Amino acid sequence: MPAPRLALIATTALAPAVWGTTYIVTTELLPPDRPLLTALLRALPAGLLLVAMTRTLPRGSWWWRAPVLGALNIGMFFPLLFLSAYRLPGGVAGVLGAIQPLLVAGFTRAVLRETVPVHRVIAGITAAVGVSLVVLRADAALDAVGVTAGVVAAAGMAAGVVLTRAWGKPPGVSDLALTGWQLTAGGLMIAPVALAVEGMPPALDGAAVGGYLWLGLVGTAAAYTLWFRGIARLPAAQVSLLGTLSPLTAALLGWIALGQSLSPLQLTGFALALGATVLGQLPASPRMRVGSRSDLTPPVDVQRRTDQR
Repeated sequence: MPAPRLALIATTALAPAVWGTTYIVTTELLPPDRPLLTALLRALPAGLLLVAMTRTLPRGSWWWRAPVLGALNIGMFFPLLFLSAYRLPGGVAGVLGAIQPLLVAGFTRAVLRETVPVHRVIAGITAAVGVSLVVLRADAALDAVGVTAGVVAAAGMAAGVVLTRAWGKPPGVSDLALTGWQLTAGGLMIAPVALAVEGMPPALDGAAVGGYLWLGLVGTAAAYTLWFRGIARLPAAQVSLLGTLSPLTAALLGWIALGQSLSPLQLTGFALALGATVLGQLPASPRMRVGSRSDLTPPVDVQRRTDQR
């Protein structure tokens, strides 16, 4: 695998690894029972900061595309994810999130007309099984609202990944600007819901301020910039498999920092999920690519613009 491509995969993988710190930061530093406030403070300040830094506003069709991507990747995803996590004990929400690579594979075929290599489909199934072994408890209970929220959140994020890949970005617009548009749009969607459901924010101590700064600047502004940059340059199904690193990082931090034990079955699941993630990053063989677009084929809009020249 060429070094530049390997470096791109590694930097993209930093995003879900950083997202894996959200659990420990939320439980140890932030005020309890304020998931929507956390979602709002992650998205909106980071988005406004990036827009101010880049001094770039959407133009043309991006006045509606940016809100659509912001809703799928941020505004709808965050609240539904938290709702699912609150109503589904035992890591069921994490398992529902782990099906996202399979949904991305389906959307990739339908929207981008790309044939997803077989080894990435197998990797997606294996990763979901591995994550379930890590986070799922025997006493996990199912709740219809929680399951629906989890599935819709995973499907929305999967659609956001594929549309981000399909639309690319406007010429001359930086990754920071595109990320800022989406975070701002998503944060503005979360704001009225957070105010209506949770009311005014409580007084924050130093630990909470530090936690929100970490989640906003590192876990959102920096991480989502790397994530969207990877989506624009790598196959959507390949990038989505990197999302498995989020629950694995959370489990690893729980073991290291919080003293949470990992059973032999959980360690087996950890190894399965990690191995599947690595497998999913391997390039497809030429035989697997027959009749499909190459891994290096640009997004749909880029290809269309090239054809029109």
